[in-house]
Amino acid sequence: MTSFVPQDASSLLPNIEAKARQEVNEPHSAVVRFGADQPLRLDAGVALPHLQIAYQTYGEPNAARSNAILVCHALTGDQHAANPNPVTGKPGWWETMVGPGRPIDTERFFVISSNVLGGCMGTTGPASTNPANGKAYGLDMPVVTIRDMVNAQAMLLDHLGIEKLLCVAGGSMGGMQVLQWAASYPERVFSALPIATGARHSAQNIAFHEVGRQAVMADPDWRGGRYLADGVTPHRGLAVARMAAHITYLSDQALHRKFGRRLQDRANPTFGFDADFQVESYLRHQGESFVQRFDANSYLYVTRAMDYFDLAADYGGVLANAFAGSKTRFCLVSFTSDWLFPTQDSRAIVHALNASGASVSFAEIESDKGHDAFLLDEPELFAITRGFLDSAARAFGLPAGREG
Repeated sequence: MTSFVPQDASSLLPNIEAKARQEVNEPHSAVVRFGADQPLRLDAGVALPHLQIAYQTYGEPNAARSNAILVCHALTGDQHAANPNPVTGKPGWWETMVGPGRPIDTERFFVISSNVLGGCMGTTGPASTNPANGKAYGLDMPVVTIRDMVNAQAMLLDHLGIEKLLCVAGGSMGGMQVLQWAASYPERVFSALPIATGARHSAQNIAFHEVGRQAVMADPDWRGGRYLADGVTPHRGLAVARMAAHITYLSDQALHRKFGRRLQDRANPTFGFDADFQVESYLRHQGESFVQRFDANSYLYVTRAMDYFDLAADYGGVLANAFAGSKTRFCLVSFTSDWLFPTQDSRAIVHALNASGASVSFAEIESDKGHDAFLLDEPELFAITRGFLDSAARAFGLPAGREG
């Protein structure tokens, strides 16, 4: 694949990739390591010893440690929700929402964000060193699920001395984790904010993920998942996977507004297969920049975790059973132009919560930004989040916050 990274940035790419490799085992964030005597029992039926979890915290815990909010990241996110990413130098992925005076106010709340199990920014994943042989796990890493990710986060909270969370919040795959938290640990979750998500992955979404995985595995440099040992990376396959996935994060309206059918740095078509259109150049750049910071095998593992997610299946096929007797307060948010997790997915969760007798509110936000709207500047989302957390905090006995 031709690289469409700007010339002045091309020399930085090897350095970015080297930084990303360093983050796998020795991240620039807090780390907790659990020994062989504290293995994580996985849904795959095996135990994972020597678990490492990388995390960031923002704000300070109060004396009772009752002001904690867990922020869960989406597919290719990480623990750096509200601080510059140590690999790319870019702002945290949720700085619009998390920070002093933000809807998730770090002057008021103690915010925790961890890299998910199977990730590549310091939490145990396929790129991590397997203590059994000193080599990267590769495909020897057991396949993980959303519930495994949540159980690992529970171990982290135990380590931090957090018995109960004021709120668990997240969008997309992060929203799946929120729902799993509410189902698995209802006594530890006072309120839950699942955004742009669903209680199961649809057949269409599984299909998109499979296309991405096949692109990675078809790259000759994937080498059966052993590419790190061979000193190569399946850049081309992973870039194509990212390009395909990135389309699903946007909407037709967003793509038209950003690019339309405008040509890229030329007056006329080339009548070839270069990136004639701006949207082509944009997607190629997205693919090329992604491969520098993200591990290919992690992409396989985390997409598979999303595919396996079906909360109702664990409760006799009845989603309401997952929340039976729950005292957790819920607020669900969807976006009108999100076709990856459309509003009907959120409504299905709302109906299940109503059937279980849970406290639930729901908002559908008018937006043309597609699935990625939860990561962008959406004032209505900010207002909803602030209002929901203020209400939850008052009910939880926390002092009132300042006016937003």
